[in-house]
Amino acid sequence: MESAEIVRRFLDYFSQRGHTVVPSASLIAEDPTLLLVNAGMVPFKPYFLGQAVPPFRRATSAQKCVRTPDIEEVGKTTRHATFFQMLGNFSFGDYFKEQAIPFAWDLLTRSEADGGFGFPEHRLWVTVYEDDDQAAKIWQDKVGVPPERLQRRGLADNYWHMGVPGPGGPCSEIYYDRGADYGNAGGPAADEDRYLEVWNLVFMQDQLSAVRSKVDFDVSGELPSRNIDTGMGLERMAALLQGVDNIYEVDTMWKVLDRAAELTEQKYGRDHRSDVALRVVADHVRAAVMLVADGIMPSNEGRGYVLRRIVRRSVRDLRLLAGSQRGGDGGRAGQGERYLHVLAAAAIDALGDQYPELIRDAPNIHTVLDAEEAAFLSTLRTGTAIFDAAVEETTRHGVRAISGAQAFQLHDTYGFPIDLTLEMAAEQGLAVDEAEFRRLMAQQRQRAKDDAVAKKTGNADISAFAQFLERSGKVTFTGYDEVASDAMVIGLLVGGASVPAAGAGTEVDVVLDRTPCYPEGGGQLADTGIIRSAGSSPGDGAVVEILDVQAPVPGLIVHRCRVTSGEIIVGAAVHAEIDIGRRRAISRSHTATHLVHRAFRSALGESAAQAGSENSPGRFRFDFTAIGAVPAPLLADVEEEVNEVLINDLDVRAFHTSISQARAMGALALFGEKYGEQVRVVEVGDYSRELCGGTHVARSGQLGLVKIMGESSIGSGVRRVEALVGIDAFRFLARESLLVSQLTEQLKVPRPELPDRIAGIVAKLRDAERDLQRMQTARLANVAAELAANATDVNGIAFVAHQVPDGTPADGIRKLALDVRGQLPSGRPGVVVIAGVPADRPAVVVAVTDAARARGLAAGSLVVTATGVLGGRGGGRDDVAQGGGAELGSQAARLLAESFSAVQAVIDGIGTSGSVT
Repeated sequence: MESAEIVRRFLDYFSQRGHTVVPSASLIAEDPTLLLVNAGMVPFKPYFLGQAVPPFRRATSAQKCVRTPDIEEVGKTTRHATFFQMLGNFSFGDYFKEQAIPFAWDLLTRSEADGGFGFPEHRLWVTVYEDDDQAAKIWQDKVGVPPERLQRRGLADNYWHMGVPGPGGPCSEIYYDRGADYGNAGGPAADEDRYLEVWNLVFMQDQLSAVRSKVDFDVSGELPSRNIDTGMGLERMAALLQGVDNIYEVDTMWKVLDRAAELTEQKYGRDHRSDVALRVVADHVRAAVMLVADGIMPSNEGRGYVLRRIVRRSVRDLRLLAGSQRGGDGGRAGQGERYLHVLAAAAIDALGDQYPELIRDAPNIHTVLDAEEAAFLSTLRTGTAIFDAAVEETTRHGVRAISGAQAFQLHDTYGFPIDLTLEMAAEQGLAVDEAEFRRLMAQQRQRAKDDAVAKKTGNADISAFAQFLERSGKVTFTGYDEVASDAMVIGLLVGGASVPAAGAGTEVDVVLDRTPCYPEGGGQLADTGIIRSAGSSPGDGAVVEILDVQAPVPGLIVHRCRVTSGEIIVGAAVHAEIDIGRRRAISRSHTATHLVHRAFRSALGESAAQAGSENSPGRFRFDFTAIGAVPAPLLADVEEEVNEVLINDLDVRAFHTSISQARAMGALALFGEKYGEQVRVVEVGDYSRELCGGTHVARSGQLGLVKIMGESSIGSGVRRVEALVGIDAFRFLARESLLVSQLTEQLKVPRPELPDRIAGIVAKLRDAERDLQRMQTARLANVAAELAANATDVNGIAFVAHQVPDGTPADGIRKLALDVRGQLPSGRPGVVVIAGVPADRPAVVVAVTDAARARGLAAGSLVVTATGVLGGRGGGRDDVAQGGGAELGSQAARLLAESFSAVQAVIDGIGTSGSVT
């Protein structure tokens, strides 16, 4: 039975029994405490916690999930997966154990011909919580499970809670006995490899007041409304129904695994290590496809790092499978072979029946993954060389761990992920100082921390907002049709706590029953404005400045405000008005974003999908998927096309329709965004048609002018265009025109000849720089002979230490060091240290002759000594190494001399036998 058929049967069964079929939520969790949805019940969590009122009493879903804490176990065991799907049925205060248990048993044992899964009853075992006599009685008396196949287990196995105060309760699990070939007899309590869990039924009946651990919590009483939450792992169910040994061999995984084996010329089942790598690739490629489809882009933080990590693990395993060890030259992968495009196509094909959007968005998914693979292949080549140098240095010093500083440098400078460094170090029998690495990463994050996110809901408890929503209903947004509105204050929060009033100087969250203020969302910045309330006498009213507007829970609009005078009170009648100038400027930017989106699609094809935007007053940025940089002529064509739409002054219209009708009309949707059944469409004449909830101008001519400032890369497969709109675009062009006028005046040429004249000046400057460099090189060559001839004898070793003039380039310093070493007498031990300040920081190069190396001197060690004095670090080979230091300012000459003396002291300590004395 194929996976898609398992899902269909499950959902149909519960739909026929009064359950609302809820489509899978996005992998991007709305829960601020989660990066990604990691369980089937996560989208329903607000209902279980009482933060929102469910729109249904019964529900069923097939939910996409991603879980990464056990990522190192993926491929090594038969049950760990990064991406998986959970089938579940849910009851919110409706039925409880008496129906949930028979439902599960009936669906599992019902014949396939009758819509069930056809499990033989005698192969099914059941566990219940040790004190749950009610569930045990239902299983035995109502379902007919014999006592010998029912086992009672403790809190660790058969009690569930969310890890926080709230609902909890006992659970009952159904297991399938795979037979004696898979382990020991005795039921799930004896062997959970032989007895495979297929379904977990959670009976939420307890109110938990404190949760300290999985098994340590306080039960304060019973829930006023008891709930059901069940979970069936689709991949595990598919393994049983398809007669395979593990989840990696089910249909949706096997198609990717088999293709990976073919591409890398491997045979699955022949070698354990290769099998593990193939499983990792199959799992990770599926997960990557699903993450990108939900709008996640590779990055070094949060969800983006989850995606980047699994893509990079896949790429490296593929290269190893193809015979290219750690970025070497051997094997097909070493010649630049790429695999992700083909494997992503296999994953899309395998999952397309369940998720049709994968087929629709395939070009965008390929664009992102192809670019990330290409970027990582470059990183892998560079980072592997640096890693090898770190391994060499580590082993040379006789230590068994790569330093945290080296791991941080690999991550920060060369984009080498720490998990890859850990894996590669383990292959060399080395550890990594993770504690130091984490400390350095924490310091970096602290330096880069942006407190702008403080205005968002973040990890705040949203239950107070949910209570407003439940008590007063959805806030009516009137901003499409008006810029001011009379309203009533239905809630005030200060510091997250509900208050009856707020006086002058107080920062307060204000909830109105209706508002013209647009909350930040869909790339559009929030409105600002004023709320006024009338007092009992003139002058008694409150004036409240609106600083920001957010929607922390769907249906609720919250104004982040400061009371500038008077006192605002819950229940008061108020008048809210927006900053009209700001709204109009933002609306112009938002409409311009739609036009640019359409123009790029026309120029680059449908793979140029929107991946984000920000619409600000007078300017906007637009992110879109693309493999490489957009040529300047194409940017100019896009800009011209958009401005022609402005000249044509097309009508801008917004209307609501069904999602299916909108797609049939060709309306563009934001890549990765999830939409409801009813959507709002914004169209600009017949030129642009897009799903959007934002505010816009009435006619395209109101934009005035759009000026694209440029485009750049913001990540693998994602480009960003920034542009100005309206008066801001005009002012920019006016300044540009003035600048060109000044240049034509100074250079005494007409405007059309200005580029050629500037190009000629630049060419002359470059020629002069090359002449100067040749003169410096010749002067250094003369200096080399003189320095070699005047070398100091230190303990029988020719020692040369020299500071070059400030401004000497780093490659000039290195060349001089090698030239001096080359002119020392053949066979004589020699050490050359050349240092200087090319710009603001010093550079040091150490070169050592073969005879000096035989005496125990290594350039890599000596440069560490030299740069240590300068507050820096360095490294390299035994014969030549280089490094740098901190800014020295006026102390440069003194500190460089001290670094020379430090190297000389090391040489002085070398005995005739080659040991340091």
